[in-house]
Amino acid sequence: MRQLFLIMCAGMCLQMQAQNVTVGLSDDAIAAMHAAKIHQDSIDVSSLVVEYDYECRTQDADNQSVTDRMKLCLQIGQHCTRSFPYRKFRKDQERDSRDYMGGYEFASDEGQVLLKMESYCFMPEVWTNYPDGQTTVRDAVLPSIFETQEERKPINWTLSEDTMTIGGYLCKTASCELHGRQWTVHYCEDIPTSAGPWKLCGLPGLILEASDHSGIHRFILSNVQHIVSPIFMEHNAITSKTSEAKLIKKRIKIFGNKHYPKNPLYHITDLHSMDGVYCDKGKIENGVFVSDTAHVYQPLELE
Repeated sequence: MRQLFLIMCAGMCLQMQAQNVTVGLSDDAIAAMHAAKIHQDSIDVSSLVVEYDYECRTQDADNQSVTDRMKLCLQIGQHCTRSFPYRKFRKDQERDSRDYMGGYEFASDEGQVLLKMESYCFMPEVWTNYPDGQTTVRDAVLPSIFETQEERKPINWTLSEDTMTIGGYLCKTASCELHGRQWTVHYCEDIPTSAGPWKLCGLPGLILEASDHSGIHRFILSNVQHIVSPIFMEHNAITSKTSEAKLIKKRIKIFGNKHYPKNPLYHITDLHSMDGVYCDKGKIENGVFVSDTAHVYQPLELE
């Protein structure tokens, strides 16, 4: 019933937006967006929602130093967690159809800005312990959106006696190696969960801050809220299944290519097969913002 209700709401939204949002778009583009619209099923209920600021130090297409930023949401449920853009969590909470069309937010100027920021950060969505005992990762490498499901592997943490205070919370320190990068994190035992941002988890308390030793990547707590909210798993017709190792290699191969910053779609030979929505300094392809120029890829995972 819930899924049927969501589909009906999406259909109503599409009808309300048709005359305003889709003006000037080709019939093929509209049909493609309708076919790729996102449906969601609730897989758990969270009582704790954590907001992080994520930063990535890199270079732009002209090799000038820049720091990319986005807000990340971590929903902590009874059985699983979801790490994903805070923009999407806020949209789920608002359920505002005025600028929503099957998961796309191209009608909102603010939505375009946030989508662009996210496109620079290359942050995948991660469901930890979903399905049971596994980790699901969803990421876009156009023209596809890939999904992996792997058995959860415990992180080998080294605990330290060092402490610090973050956002008024007393934290302990731990370090690990994860996918080729060394991380130092600060976690709070007063918040009894083993969760953390992205794939960082498994400590006796919530991870509030995490930095890799290269100084490129950093997660820092922005807010903790006790919000009862559904944890969704999106079902998208354009998702392709793959393995974690293959997805990591594909990201590095495509995004790490020297041509990517100046031409983010260099690897797609038939651009006419992709019906995008043009907007300021880029376009939206399959619900993903593609800027006219990109930033140098700094992978979270090296292997």
